[in-house]
Amino acid sequence: MYAIVKTGGKQYRVERGQRLLIERLAVEEGANVTLEPILYRSDEAVFDKAGLQSVNVTAKVLAHVRGEKLRVFKFKPKRGYKRRTGHRQDLTRIEVTEITKGKAKVAATEASAAKPAAAKPAPAKPTGGAPAEKVPAATKPAATKPAASRGKAKTARGGEGEGASGRPKASKPKASKAKETPADGS
Repeated sequence: MYAIVKTGGKQYRVERGQRLLIERLAVEEGANVTLEPILYRSDEAVFDKAGLQSVNVTAKVLAHVRGEKLRVFKFKPKRGYKRRTGHRQDLTRIEVTEITKGKAKVAATEASAAKPAAAKPAPAKPTGGAPAEKVPAATKPAATKPAASRGKAKTARGGEGEGASGRPKASKPKASKAKETPADGS
């Protein structure tokens, strides 16, 4: 029997009695923690959300330790840039004490889900005066684009055919269609 649990953004395959290092947990040494199961496997495999609610993975915190030092060296060639730093990760050593699958947890969640629905009736609407009518919001007319003019286009600065600097743009010469004349001159 084993389970796959998720903690600290990582997934671990755990069995009863197994010790492992995980990301630092904010609990005291000697405290019990419950880990989030993703998969439970004994005679049958359970990995659906409803089935995992009945699975309970409990572990005991043995110690808070720090991982070994990692050396980080940054180097850029031909620039004289060298940086050396180190990093030690904060870790928690745990021992998995039990992995259980029971039906009591499912029954308890069903009973708690039924209680709030029966306990509180829907609040009544106030009957003080006539009901307020909804007033439609004022609509403003849709913006229309001005029709494109066929003459010279005005720019954002107000001048006709001016560039961003305010000077007139150089006009491109129009390609003239040269009439082909026959070789005989007619």
